[in-house]
Amino acid sequence: MCEHHCSPDQTPSHPGLDRRSVLRLGAGVVAVGAVTTVAPLVPAAAADGARPGRGKVITKVFKGEFNDPDTADWHYLPFRVPRGVRRIHVSYEFEPTDTGVGISYNVVDIGLFDEGGKGIGDADGFRGWSGGARREFTITRARATPGYLAGPIRAGKWHILLGPYLITPPGTPYVVTVKLFKGPKGEHFEPAPAPQEVPGTPAGWYRGDLHLHTVHSDGARTQRQLVTAAQTAGLDFIGSSDHNTSSATYVWGRHAPDGFLVVNGEEVTTRSGHWLAMGLPPMTWIDWRYRAEDDLFQVFAAKVRALGGIVIAAHPNNPVPSIRWDHGYEHVDAIEAWNGPWTTDDQKTVTDWHARLRQGSYLPIVGNSDSHNDSQTVGLAQTSYRLGSLSAAEVVAAARAGHAWIAESSTVDLTFTATLGDAVAECGDRLAAGPDDTATVALHATGVPGSLARIVGPAGVVGFGVADADGVLDVTAQVPVGTTAFVRAEVGRPKGDAGSPVQTTPIDKMAALTNPIFLGSAG
Repeated sequence: MCEHHCSPDQTPSHPGLDRRSVLRLGAGVVAVGAVTTVAPLVPAAAADGARPGRGKVITKVFKGEFNDPDTADWHYLPFRVPRGVRRIHVSYEFEPTDTGVGISYNVVDIGLFDEGGKGIGDADGFRGWSGGARREFTITRARATPGYLAGPIRAGKWHILLGPYLITPPGTPYVVTVKLFKGPKGEHFEPAPAPQEVPGTPAGWYRGDLHLHTVHSDGARTQRQLVTAAQTAGLDFIGSSDHNTSSATYVWGRHAPDGFLVVNGEEVTTRSGHWLAMGLPPMTWIDWRYRAEDDLFQVFAAKVRALGGIVIAAHPNNPVPSIRWDHGYEHVDAIEAWNGPWTTDDQKTVTDWHARLRQGSYLPIVGNSDSHNDSQTVGLAQTSYRLGSLSAAEVVAAARAGHAWIAESSTVDLTFTATLGDAVAECGDRLAAGPDDTATVALHATGVPGSLARIVGPAGVVGFGVADADGVLDVTAQVPVGTTAFVRAEVGRPKGDAGSPVQTTPIDKMAALTNPIFLGSAG
């Protein structure tokens, strides 16, 4: 992992995108609740032999403590950058509390805004974010630590952003050290975003994983390593969804091979849940500094849609406060129903989703791996999308329409149809039929040894079966349209052998899951 002096392959630039200030935040915090901050200016004369205040290096140190669980979510440490500064290096220390179960308390996240502004939605001022994944970062005109944006270092007031997370007494002290280096301007950086379509690709089903992390946030893989893992998993495309930063999208063009699609996006980690903003133009940043009660989620969801993207609620039933989904579903386009290896969280999401389906409220589902490192398999889960061609716009359209089904790996293949005469409908489609008609619903799956399958309607299971010794499944059901508004399919493995009756045997590990096919008129 590149810590702070990065190769050009990991150095996004900051070309000065249009500023969109939805709201403005207040001035930098010096004291908030039980948080105290002191920010002395320490001229680093000894570093270059010059007189204090006249040297080539200026050091600024901020010290404070977070110990109040109710402290504000965001704290700003202002510092002034004089003319002639060409490199900014930031390091910091805090004392997290490791619970030993995969989550830490008393974490202090960090980011940076330049003289362009720090207001909510102020993309012009955003210069990067690393959360709690790094203890230092550097930006210059030509290079930056992954997660941060290289570009001109202009004179003016800049701000370190601190985000205290899960503060629990006794809390944690922190020390932030900012070093400003003067010198010649040096080279500038040209962004290299990835193409958003693969020319010449035909219509068909393509597999992708839209929720993945690299060294540009808290992932362990470089971009090239992630592409290799995705291709090994049999994927045709991936999503760029690093936490709270657009930096990876500036350079994906250097890493995406011909014939492989990278969909630009961001995992927006608000304090009321995480969401995927996918299908964005390259180098687009979406703000995350709000809670559900601030009524700002819908503002940024609308911005994503206006830019041609889609809003996906991520891992909505994660039990951790601030990670679980608390924004509601009114402004959501799709739900990440399967996140990583199948767990009870995913089952609850599907159960809740099915209940809303029965009530006539439909949001499509997708599945992703949320992989951060080699211990988390890329493509577990993955989604197969019906596309007109392999492009970001087609992926967004298919996800929004529910023309998709989810699998545990590329070894699983599936066909799910509803037919009436010559009419055929697939996932996300509506089969034109009258209330007195009977539709033939068929599920065919391969690569699912030891699995059972169910076709499910509003009232329960309408068809079921068990895979043969070769892992092949075929289930067909005659479904009355007048009493069945939709059908969907699920394939999974019970804890032991499939019991009897199969239709009520609990699924322990899901192998495949579809979006519904709707039957009859929309009324």
